[in-house]
Amino acid sequence: MWYFAWILGLGLAVAFGILNGLWHEFRLFDEGDAGLSAPDPDDAEVGH
Repeated sequence: MWYFAWILGLGLAVAFGILNGLWHEFRLFDEGDAGLSAPDPDDAEVGH
């Protein structure tokens, strides 16, 4: 039955990581990121 605790812990760790990443993205947006996290249009491949 240890595997239930292991899989629950793994799921919670993954969920925490995802929520932490989302929180970080929204926090950058709130601080006036000025588009620094947006992709650079000059780096886009042309002709596809």
